[in-house]
Amino acid sequence: MAREPQQRGGRRNRDETPEFADRLVAINRVSKTVKGGKRFGFAALVVVGDQKGRVGFGKGKAKEVPEAIRKATEQAKRQMIRVPLREGRTLHHDIDGRHGAGRVVMRTAPTGTGIIAGGPMRAVFEMLGIQDVVAKSLGSQNPYNMIRATIDGLNKQASPRSVAQRRGKKVADILPKRDEAPAAAAETEEA
Repeated sequence: MAREPQQRGGRRNRDETPEFADRLVAINRVSKTVKGGKRFGFAALVVVGDQKGRVGFGKGKAKEVPEAIRKATEQAKRQMIRVPLREGRTLHHDIDGRHGAGRVVMRTAPTGTGIIAGGPMRAVFEMLGIQDVVAKSLGSQNPYNMIRATIDGLNKQASPRSVAQRRGKKVADILPKRDEAPAAAAETEEA
């Protein structure tokens, strides 16, 4: 009577393909002064996302670089947020984000614009799956504060569907009417 091998770990038997992409944004060498001299370690800042509207960031510290990156990645996966995207490629509306001295401005962009953003903000947008956005950092150049300010702004992002649901209206009542403006212009030309 042959027994089937038991699987340990419950949910781990899924396909081991990584569902999240990660990007190392910054790595710092940090030191601690002790009685015998200095002990060096490393601090890593990582952004993780599924490139379909979810993103998170984490930081980790360890004596070795790979361990610091692993800790930061684990923290980032635990702190992920979902951001509604318009057509899966850009933001629904312009937003500002703040954290400490970090201040960022993010704007929607037409198709083909690409990601116009610098450094840490670019990493967040790429991991989020945004393809067209214009962004500017106006405050601190510290990557930790820039990422936190970007995440703060993305948390304020609201889709027309969520706004309509909150107000108890239809989505068509919330969005501006696109067909009325050309129709009004055509009537004035005929007259």
